[in-house]
Amino acid sequence: MTTDICHAETGLSSAEALDDWNAMVRAVLAHGAAAPTRLARVLEREPDAAMALAARGLFCLMLGRREMVAAARHAADAARRALATRGGPARAGAWLAALDGWLAGAPGAAVFHLEDVLGRNPADTLTAKVCHGVRFMMGDAGGMRRSIERVLAGHGADHPLRGFVLGCHAFALEETGAYAAAEATGLAGLDLAPDDAWGLHAIAHVHDMTHRPDAGIALIERNAAAWDHCNNFRYHVWWHKALLHLDRGAHDIVLALYDTRIREDRTDDYRDFANAASLLMRLELEGVPVGARWGELADLATARVGDGCLVFADLHYMLALTGDGRPDAAGRLLAQVAATGGARTEAGRVAAHPGVAAAEGLAAFGEGRYGDAFARLQAARAHMPTIGGSHAQRDVFERLTVDAGIRAGRLDAAAAILADRTALRGGHADGFAQTRLDRIAEARRALHRAAE
Repeated sequence: MTTDICHAETGLSSAEALDDWNAMVRAVLAHGAAAPTRLARVLEREPDAAMALAARGLFCLMLGRREMVAAARHAADAARRALATRGGPARAGAWLAALDGWLAGAPGAAVFHLEDVLGRNPADTLTAKVCHGVRFMMGDAGGMRRSIERVLAGHGADHPLRGFVLGCHAFALEETGAYAAAEATGLAGLDLAPDDAWGLHAIAHVHDMTHRPDAGIALIERNAAAWDHCNNFRYHVWWHKALLHLDRGAHDIVLALYDTRIREDRTDDYRDFANAASLLMRLELEGVPVGARWGELADLATARVGDGCLVFADLHYMLALTGDGRPDAAGRLLAQVAATGGARTEAGRVAAHPGVAAAEGLAAFGEGRYGDAFARLQAARAHMPTIGGSHAQRDVFERLTVDAGIRAGRLDAAAAILADRTALRGGHADGFAQTRLDRIAEARRALHRAAE
């Protein structure tokens, strides 16, 4: 069996297909735009390559789009036929089992099978990256860290992809609160893999969580090689830069980044959409008028109301629908989240809770019912990590919860959430926390004056 750049079996028979496969692996790790083209070339050369077919299926599901489920099923069926006729490495069979598990509604089963591959070959960087990605979509920060730390020994100084594993480790460290270690690990990874956008973005997360916006902006600007080759992940890097400027109060720069970078291509990829919707909502919470920008997002959200693939995506669609004042579409989306919550799947469990409560809270906030919004968002709050994404991505919902509490007069409860939020950041109170504590203090003074 031929082995790839990860020292893992591929089942490929031609040198040309292996070259394309290795280029695809490198592109996936670097979030490079060439990844789908390279995978397509592998399958043009060897259409019955089970490993490549299973990879196509898993990559389809990671896009979080309803129409990609059928493509993933097609890839799974083709991989099954290929294994039955041509055969393939155990790695391909495990990837197919992972794909089948996810198609059956259990991304956790996909993780199980991918971890089995890593248990047999901890040098398999591609499997480590995909497992990391699925766990990220599940909101399993602790699992991300444990998983990547198990494969570090397989990625010694002589492994050609060690830098990318360090980038994943840096992100897992950041998401589990080890900020100093995350920064050091991420910088070490960038030295080895200067094109690792994921590792760069892990360090940007550290700067966001520790309230160091100037250092974070400088980091992004001096490491353009890490993201200028990227697929749409480059928009997420720009989003991080916008967050750092938002923390500085530079609202004009944030809007310029939104218009010229973050929504440079007006895609409906849920990750691009989340960047946009969450940033507009953060601006609105700061009293910054965003004009007609909500309309474009709300149109896309209306078309995605029936997707029901990821609660993370649904809640960002809800941001746009409430931001643009579309209660009918918001109602349909809420009904879809509730319907998804009735399914006996992992996605169904997350939709049932916290999905429904969070969606109801967002809808209530959009209608100005701040007491109801606070009650429902607070009910969802402890379970919000299960929707997936990062602390930074989910923080928009934390901000909305705090603002709903302040507007509803729930000052002590809002202050307690701010204290939790600051503790998560290692005790660093950012600009949002500082302004909200000031508002709470002023509201308390007003109540005291009224009582005199």
